[in-house]
Formats: sequence, structure tokens, C-alpha cells
Amino acid sequence: MSQSFISTKPIPVRERLIMALDVPSIPEAQALVEELGDSVIFYKVGMELFMSGDYFGFIEWLKQRGKKVFVDLKFFDVPATVGRAIKALSSKGVDLATIHGNDAIMEAAAKDKGDLKVLAVTALTSLDRGDLDDLGFQCNVRELVLSRAKRALQIGCDGIVSSGLEVAMLREHLDHRLLVITPGIRPVDNREEDDQKRVVSVEMAFQNGADYIVVGRPIRDAERPKDMAEKIQAQILSVFADALK
Repeated sequence: MSQSFISTKPIPVRERLIMALDVPSIPEAQALVEELGDSVIFYKVGMELFMSGDYFGFIEWLKQRGKKVFVDLKFFDVPATVGRAIKALSSKGVDLATIHGNDAIMEAAAKDKGDLKVLAVTALTSLDRGDLDDLGFQCNVRELVLSRAKRALQIGCDGIVSSGLEVAMLREHLDHRLLVITPGIRPVDNREEDDQKRVVSVEMAFQNGADYIVVGRPIRDAERPKDMAEKIQAQILSVFADALK
């Protein structure tokens, strides 16, 4: 790679892996967390678990075990409603949360976030050029991601969620204060049935400038999930160890 944008933010290396708990029920999520043990510190809890039962009780359960929590509910509503939702969430010890929408929505979320770090969604990693055409976007994916990231930083959001394919471009054009969380990570070749279209490897995501990566099914569906998590942790450690040489 001709240029590296490896993050220099003071984030513990083992916290740079965020495990996506995309499972149907709280008991299944708890069992997976127990199985993973100290191989994962940071967890993403999204809409599937939100619909399954005691979502906030589960967040408290995670915090009691010393875990960090990323609430990925992509809040999208009138600005006042999003602002109140973010303010309520900030009292629950959550570390990261996602929002969607225009400038007014981002402004409302940034105003009431407290210590919670708010992330603006740029373009979902399940979308490609054809999908954006269907949605009526005339710009390409890179232009859309850069535009939304610039606005998020100017308005006061802490970061964005972005495919690793666009992170290097963001680092070239934007302040490094911006947190970048990259989903769609595949330690192995992408499978045909995978619904993520814009994916990257662990090494590429961090070389391009991601601060965190989100990994779900490659860990969840592994024969030995803890071994897979530790393998990814070792890959992350290698990237940052090489950067310090």
C-alpha cells in the first residue's frame, strides 16, 4: 500500500474489535458473550435484539461484565424526537450510538449526547451503485459518504459508520478527530449468500484509517467463535505493531 492512514487515537488495541450480536434472542446473545469471554470487549447491539425482549436490561448486563456497548438503532425521526432519544440513551452507560438523517437530526443528536459518542450513518455497506440509483441518489457512493461525513463533523457528531472502501478517502479530506467505525469486515472470502456488498479485510480496514471494525457472522458462525475472535484480535495487533516499527 502506497500510503497508510492507521489510527493514532489512544484506543486499546483489543477494544478496536466490535462484535455484532446479530442473534434472535437475549439468551442466545448472553450465551455468545459468555463463550467469547475476554476475547471481545466491545459489542454492537442492534434492531434484532431490540425486538427480542429486554434490550436495556441486556445492555446493563453487558456493562456489569465490563463490556463496552455500541447501540446500532440508526435513530431516524423528527429532530426533537431523535434528540430526546439520544439524551435518554446517554444515561444508560452506552458508548456509541448511530443516527440517520439530515443536518437537523444530526444537530439535535449532537446537542443532547452528553458523554455518548454519536455516529452518523453514511451509506450502508449493503448498498451498491445500483441501489443508490434506485433510491434516487445522483452522486456516486464516495461522494455521498464524503458529503455526509463532512456535515457530521461540522455539526458536532463524533464520527461516522463507513465501509472500509471509503475510509482512506475520508482520512485524506477530513480531520482525524472523526471516529470511523467500519462494518462489512470479512477475514475470509465473501460468500455468495452474504448481503454485504462493500466489504474489506481486517488489515485493509485499519490501513485505510478505521478506528474500529465491526465483525458479526464470521465470529458468530465460526466452528469455534472464541478462536476466531482471537484470530482477528491477533490480526489487529499485528497491524498496529507493524505501524509502530
